[in-house]
Amino acid sequence: MRAPAGSVVGLCSASATLCAMGMAFLAYWGVHEATPWRAVDVLIVLLAFTGFAALASVPWIVTTPVPEESAERVGAARRAFALGIAAIWLAAVLALVL
Repeated sequence: MRAPAGSVVGLCSASATLCAMGMAFLAYWGVHEATPWRAVDVLIVLLAFTGFAALASVPWIVTTPVPEESAERVGAARRAFALGIAAIWLAAVLALVL
């Protein structure tokens, strides 16, 4: 098995960075406030957690060992990365709009 290089390293570091930015968004948005939650608040948190799960799975997906004759897992990791980005951005936009 060869060492990760190129887009593998980029996907792993970008997913970690966006997870940190998403956590900062949740902290700034006020998940910990004492006011009662509305249904929209629950939707925003669920979207954000879905994005975190997708972004956290990117390094695992892209570094899973595959046989030499098999295709790499970069495509699946890119789709998980895109899903994570979309979910966190949608949560942020909903928090700002609603």
